[in-house]
Amino acid sequence: MSATMTPVETPPPASDPGRGGRKLLRRLARPGAAALSGVLLYTSFPPRALWWLALPAFALLAWSLYGRRLRAGLGLGYLAGLGFLLPLLVWTGAEVGPGPWLALVAVEALFVALTGLGIAAVTRLPLWPVWAAAVWILGEAVRARVPFGGFPWGKIAFGQADSVFLPLAAIGGTPVLGFAVVLCGFGLYEALRQVLAYRKSGRVPRRAAAAAALTVLVPVAAALAALPLVDDSAEDGTATVAAVQGNVPRAGLEFNAQRRAVLDNHVRRTLQLAADVKAGKEPQPDFVLWPENSSDIDPYSNADARLVIDEAVKAIGVPISVGAVVSPPTGPLRNTQILWDPERGPTDTYDKRQIQPFGEYLPMRSLVRSISPGYADMVSRDFGRGSKPGVFDLAGTEVGLATCYEAAFDWAVRDTVTHGAQLISVPSNNATFDRSEMTYQQLAMSRVRAVEHSRTVVVPVTSGVSAIIRPDGEIVEQTGMFVPGALVAKVPLRSSITPATRLGTLPEGVLVAVAVAGLGWATVRSVRDRRRPAVG
Repeated sequence: MSATMTPVETPPPASDPGRGGRKLLRRLARPGAAALSGVLLYTSFPPRALWWLALPAFALLAWSLYGRRLRAGLGLGYLAGLGFLLPLLVWTGAEVGPGPWLALVAVEALFVALTGLGIAAVTRLPLWPVWAAAVWILGEAVRARVPFGGFPWGKIAFGQADSVFLPLAAIGGTPVLGFAVVLCGFGLYEALRQVLAYRKSGRVPRRAAAAAALTVLVPVAAALAALPLVDDSAEDGTATVAAVQGNVPRAGLEFNAQRRAVLDNHVRRTLQLAADVKAGKEPQPDFVLWPENSSDIDPYSNADARLVIDEAVKAIGVPISVGAVVSPPTGPLRNTQILWDPERGPTDTYDKRQIQPFGEYLPMRSLVRSISPGYADMVSRDFGRGSKPGVFDLAGTEVGLATCYEAAFDWAVRDTVTHGAQLISVPSNNATFDRSEMTYQQLAMSRVRAVEHSRTVVVPVTSGVSAIIRPDGEIVEQTGMFVPGALVAKVPLRSSITPATRLGTLPEGVLVAVAVAGLGWATVRSVRDRRRPAVG
């Protein structure tokens, strides 16, 4: 008799409840790192003096992008762009709601996404941190030019006003300063990668280790070598300058409805300064700087506005640069600085050249009107562009003018210096953006410009923060926000030209060429690898 054996089934292995969670975490690690790198980058910007956070931000971005496919680089770059630009540009929706802010960020983050794609491509090359840092500068260069004239806000250099790397601005401007910071951040990641490789295998290629070390040490050494270029000595003597902040009745877009009150505030504060000078409380200034939009009433067509401005100029007894909106009978409006002399009245003028899209003029007006008629009505008449650099002779001092938004554009500041400016003025109106970080971000730009061109920079603002900055980037006087005030200081005048001023766009062009060469090399290698027959 035979017995039938019943086979015993092997029970399935017990499921690991943590396995799925760990797998999900691994999938989210790189996207999370990319987004976090953007947040860290934002945190490195003013008003926080945490410039050094840019280094771990780029190290983290490098970890998320290193060796990734191009499509992944695109997506991870977009996440990094959102993490950076969403908080950085929140002020753009301060008064008009989140729509314009989110639309701007969505578009600008695309440039960071394409930069992420490029960085992922070049991480397979030898000395990849150099190529990758150049690709970042390529992305900034494109973003500063398109669309609608570009939007360079958020260039890495503008977060480095307190940085050890700041002297590099005098060598090659914002592109070289930004390149050094990005290179150092990527170099830190590569150095850490080599350390981990050594711990795992017990050996590391000497060339790779040396390259990693150099990408960290060279930018730091270059910044130290550039220190002698940071000079605030008075080459051409000194001038006593006054910056008047008249304040506005209300923050936000409604300030514009109080045009006469804004003008009267600046006249009143200038008359008070004249009284303080007469009483010996303040030194007599050589000239006075008013902010952008200090007179939104056209003094050429409004006799009353002309009369009160003339009163203020005669009371202080020195020339004033007056920020005005000029409304010709035909043609576009003009955002104008007017040189107002106590004897001759209004003489020279400077019309703002880099005007703000969707703020000072409305591209695609018919489309915008169909989407938001109220917004189109708010920007009912476009401003026109000026055509020549602004340099005023104010009581013998050559003062270059870069109005507000123009401070973000390398060319708009540089050509005032190449046209003879011994001092730079950045007249601004930030009242639209209330107490947001915007005014501090813009102030940091002016500090970088001071070092870049070795010039005193004076920033008169309607509502604050107004400031006087020495050529070494140090703020020596500043106001609070939404308070009337007048800053008076003796400042050095300079006429020497830094390498950054002399070279202009050449350093940026070289870095762009490096980036293009790296991307070309990476493309050739990728095509060659795909065509190589597989080994059986």
